[in-house]
Amino acid sequence: MLTTSLLAITSLLGFMMLLIVGSLLRSRVAGVREWCFANVAVLIALPLFALRGVVPDFLSIPVANLTLAGGLLLYYAGCARFLGRPPHWHALGASLGVLAAAILFWHYGVDNPQRRVVVVSAYHASLLLAISVLILRHIPPRRHPYNYWLTAGMAAAFAVGHIVRGVAFGWAPAPGPEVYAPTMFNTVMLTIGAVVMPAMTMGSVLMIHDAMLATAEEAANRDYLTGAISRKHFDLLARQEMARAVARGWPLSIVVIDLDHFKAINDTHGHAGGDTVLREFVKLVRDSLREGDVFGRLGGEEFAVLLPGTDTAGAIRIAERLRTQASRHLVAGPFGVCHYTLSGGVATWLEHESLEALCVRADRALYAAKISGRNLVLSDVLSSDETASEAG
Repeated sequence: MLTTSLLAITSLLGFMMLLIVGSLLRSRVAGVREWCFANVAVLIALPLFALRGVVPDFLSIPVANLTLAGGLLLYYAGCARFLGRPPHWHALGASLGVLAAAILFWHYGVDNPQRRVVVVSAYHASLLLAISVLILRHIPPRRHPYNYWLTAGMAAAFAVGHIVRGVAFGWAPAPGPEVYAPTMFNTVMLTIGAVVMPAMTMGSVLMIHDAMLATAEEAANRDYLTGAISRKHFDLLARQEMARAVARGWPLSIVVIDLDHFKAINDTHGHAGGDTVLREFVKLVRDSLREGDVFGRLGGEEFAVLLPGTDTAGAIRIAERLRTQASRHLVAGPFGVCHYTLSGGVATWLEHESLEALCVRADRALYAAKISGRNLVLSDVLSSDETASEAG
């Protein structure tokens, strides 16, 4: 009676978790579909376990055990897809086939409930440990790790429970059905086995929530047309890099970039052509910059690159490389073929200088490059020297 009640309550909890994770199918987050099917499998398996002695043993033993194991297998596949890893379906399917052969042998070949419990417990423990390792090894970068640690921790704890169950049943002296007696130990082990999927699904929902928040934040921090960092987020990151530069004693430079004669590009190739040029330019810059460099769109055809750990000479080299690549970059589309160039202004941050002052100096260098003929990169120091010499 206690076993039946426990399985009924767990089935209800599993159904509720299925409704929750099912409502997230529209999110298009990878892995959600597999997690839904995992819960469906468990909802099929638990009633079969509860109906043992009522339905044929084939349904309550091999089918129930394989369906429950298949649910956990699907959960692993969902985690792999969610984390951008291959599920390795062939290996997973082969492992389930081995489990099926073992269950059938220890039921129809040699009827030994103890051996079945040991094999099933070992399979569940292995999958749960694999889930834990998978999550811990592939926590997405720049994410709060709490949800991932929690889910991995639950998987590891449930794996330990299955290991204890397998060891206890392997050493149990009873050779037959007595191993299923309603003892406190069996009740605890049954509880652990029954709540695995609802608890792990809760962890999945937390990870999905984290992914959706990250996607929303990413969208808010990106320019909708080009995918470059928005001006607001660029300012925030720039101030963070300034604080880091002070703490580490690193130089910090900025390059302000303006695409030359962009109005003429729009007039000649239309706004669709101009938008394509902007998107292709952003892609070119992203492929050229180092990890840690910050690239944002300030507005219109004006962009900025923040270069942590880079002095003036290094920033000029990077800006010159971008200028050369842009001058050779042909953008093709239904509007035809478009050639463009850029002008750049470089400034290196002076400690205690505000971001606004740094940008003003870079803008001044950019203006000097534009009035000097465009398709040119100048630094604030160089433009200041030229101004002084002209005044002299």
